[in-house]
Amino acid sequence: MKYLSSVEAQIREAMERGDFDNLANKGKLLDLSEWRKTPEHLRMSYSILKNAGYSPQEVHTKKELAELRAMLENETDEDKKTRLIQKLKALSITDAVRMEKLRK
Repeated sequence: MKYLSSVEAQIREAMERGDFDNLANKGKLLDLSEWRKTPEHLRMSYSILKNAGYSPQEVHTKKELAELRAMLENETDEDKKTRLIQKLKALSITDAVRMEKLRK
């Protein structure tokens, strides 16, 4: 408990100095949707990796999926759209299988 008191004291000191006054998204709710989708047994290790500047393959895959969706929305060429859709479907299946394995 003494450690907790020390941490709390450091937080209070930082608040008094104004260290938290200009944080991005101040006053906004945290988006925890991805956190909740992450299997419970992986959350802590993923957080540690993220804070250390590393991210698991799933994060890269989610980013790639988002990029493909954005490209698809903006694409006007039908052949390119078809290829993007095929790539999106394949990557979505790969992601779903990987996430299912992690849940078990």
